[in-house]
Amino acid sequence: MRTTVTIDDDLLAEVKVRAAREHRSIGSVMEEALDRFLNEPGPQPAERFELPRFACSGEALVDINDGRAMREVLDEGGLGRHIV
Repeated sequence: MRTTVTIDDDLLAEVKVRAAREHRSIGSVMEEALDRFLNEPGPQPAERFELPRFACSGEALVDINDGRAMREVLDEGGLGRHIV
């Protein structure tokens, strides 16, 4: 298949040198490089991270589902004034 791509001039120069040294076409060198790149194992997904959970006795200091209450707590200096 024929296509047009834009690549860095220095990279293309390296491909041309390798192709000439190995008596191959530029396309075959690029095809091999892409094949190797696409078939190598990629990065492994990160382990799933879970936040620690703590037991809590009593009433919550603020309902995290209440945006207005959360803004009020954050805008007015933290939870200190909400602690009884």
